[in-house]
Amino acid sequence: MTEPRVRAATPEDLDGVLAFWKVAAEGTSISDDRDGVERLVARDPEALVLAERDGELVGTVIAGFDGWRCHLYRLAVHPDHRRQGVGSALLAAVEERFARLGGRRADAMVLEDNEAAHHAWGAAGYAREERWRRWVKPLTG
Repeated sequence: MTEPRVRAATPEDLDGVLAFWKVAAEGTSISDDRDGVERLVARDPEALVLAERDGELVGTVIAGFDGWRCHLYRLAVHPDHRRQGVGSALLAAVEERFARLGGRRADAMVLEDNEAAHHAWGAAGYAREERWRRWVKPLTG
């Protein structure tokens, strides 16, 4: 099995990423549309990171850095490529990016019901922080 190639997404990748998330990602987000992902890549061209094998998209992660905190979203690996190092390769790449940018700690958005993701994040060295909860407010109608 070849190692995944990890790279930043380009605008040409976005439709494929949105289709990929329908297969590989758990749940949906208010930002799961072309406009939302396009804004992400336009604002930070290195934030959406892809893993490919033999030209096929096999994984994604969004690695946002706001100058203060490092945030991880949408770590998704195609079901046929799980437990083959794709997630580890993506996380290694974005953790290196965060370190270059001066980041000190990364946090990950992980769905409460996604037990498989809990195991994957734990294996990567991330720990659940019980004392915090996410509070949200949609900014659109």
